[in-house]
Amino acid sequence: MDTTTVILLCIGSLLLGAVIAGIIAFRAGIKHRKNVAEAAIGSAETEAKRIVSDSIKGAEARKKEILLEAKDEIHKLRSDADKDIRERRSELQRQERRLTQKEESMDRKLDNLEKKEENLGVKLKEADDKLAEVEILKKGQMEMLERISGFTAQQAKEYLLSNLENDLVHEKAVKIMDIEQQTKDEADKKAREIISQAIQRCAADHVAEATVSVVPLPNEEMKGRIIGREGRNIRALETLTGVDLIIDDTPEAITLSCFEPVRREVARIALENLISDGRIHPARIEETVEKARREVDATIKAEGERAVIEAGVHGMHMELVKLLGRLRYRTSYGQNILKHSLEVASLCGVMASELGIDPTVARRAGLLHDIGKALDHEMEGSHVELGVDVARKHKESEAVIHAIHAHHGDVEPKTIVACIVQAADAISAARPGARRENLENYIKRLEKLEEIANSFEGVERSYAIQAGREIRIMIKPEIINDDAMVLLARDIVKQIEGSMDYPGQIKVHVIRESRAIEYAK
Repeated sequence: MDTTTVILLCIGSLLLGAVIAGIIAFRAGIKHRKNVAEAAIGSAETEAKRIVSDSIKGAEARKKEILLEAKDEIHKLRSDADKDIRERRSELQRQERRLTQKEESMDRKLDNLEKKEENLGVKLKEADDKLAEVEILKKGQMEMLERISGFTAQQAKEYLLSNLENDLVHEKAVKIMDIEQQTKDEADKKAREIISQAIQRCAADHVAEATVSVVPLPNEEMKGRIIGREGRNIRALETLTGVDLIIDDTPEAITLSCFEPVRREVARIALENLISDGRIHPARIEETVEKARREVDATIKAEGERAVIEAGVHGMHMELVKLLGRLRYRTSYGQNILKHSLEVASLCGVMASELGIDPTVARRAGLLHDIGKALDHEMEGSHVELGVDVARKHKESEAVIHAIHAHHGDVEPKTIVACIVQAADAISAARPGARRENLENYIKRLEKLEEIANSFEGVERSYAIQAGREIRIMIKPEIINDDAMVLLARDIVKQIEGSMDYPGQIKVHVIRESRAIEYAK
């Protein structure tokens, strides 16, 4: 709102108030104060005029001030707007110049690109022409090489690949020999130290045990009494014990035959008691067999406890202790399994101590590694599988279970304890006189060994020697060279390991010999 308008409104308001006041005063004392009112009205009009005059003057002055301020503000705003416009115009001009420069640069680049494309097209055409010339020259050279060498391209390629393959075979054989020799030297040195110390500290007797029992008789008359009337005594004894009694021309002796050694031991004790007692009849036989069975059970428990104490293993389940005791009557190739297990446990403890690991776990795994052989006559499965099952059933540790599972290579050994058990088992089985095998199995093993060696190409003949612990293989020098014979020996070893069961280790000795013979006349 304009200042003048405000002033006029104020003046109007004052006038209106004065008029209202005059009217009120007039109505109150219209009669007796007429003169006073007229005088007051006159003075009011004068005062109003004065006020109006002052207000008009003040309003005019204020109006001028406001107009001046407005002009100054408008001038300032206009100056700022002009400045901003000039700056924007300058920025736009700079942007226009930059765009112009970029357009010029792009035009130049496009021109250069077009020129490069033209040059590239020319060069590509020249390259294609030269490539065609090269192909023609190559074809001519290949034809010339084929004429000179007498080989086709395919034949030359096969010849080069053959030479390369021979070179690679040589390099591979040399590398394998170097690595094997270095590894063997280091491993053999450390292994000899550990194994020699273990063997020296574990001295065990080896007694080959028979798989049949012979019971001596006081006289030949005793054979008839054992057979009984119409064979009732011998039938009762065989039925109660599950053992075959062989009564032949052998003087003053009866042979007990049974694949299960515990039953054979029960029959032996019962028969000896019957012979010493002299009373032989079915009722007495049944009583004596039951007494012998209790005696063998007590012996089994005592042998198991003795083995656990001797091996220094504690906290073993009683069923496992009894199974260990049953190994007292179990043999493998004539070797007593309980003695073998105790020896393996001792070797495991010594080697574990040398390697800086816990010997207690190693001894426990060594003692239980063949525990399945106490059950393999009664249950289906290999002694390794049975041993793993019975150890897991009686809460043995995973380290012991894995060592049992891996001691014959059924699974890959993943722990040091498993490797120690493998080594200790092989040492105990390979000691001179520790094991024996019958002649038929021995001959079959030798024949199988020579058959495997002769099945490889380039083998002329082979000989199994050292009781099957070594095989010497003669190869044809014109077929197998020095490099290939290294690979041949490795292949034969893998074949033997994969298809044969044998105690200890077998040395594969490959021999290549070239001879030149002339006669002077």
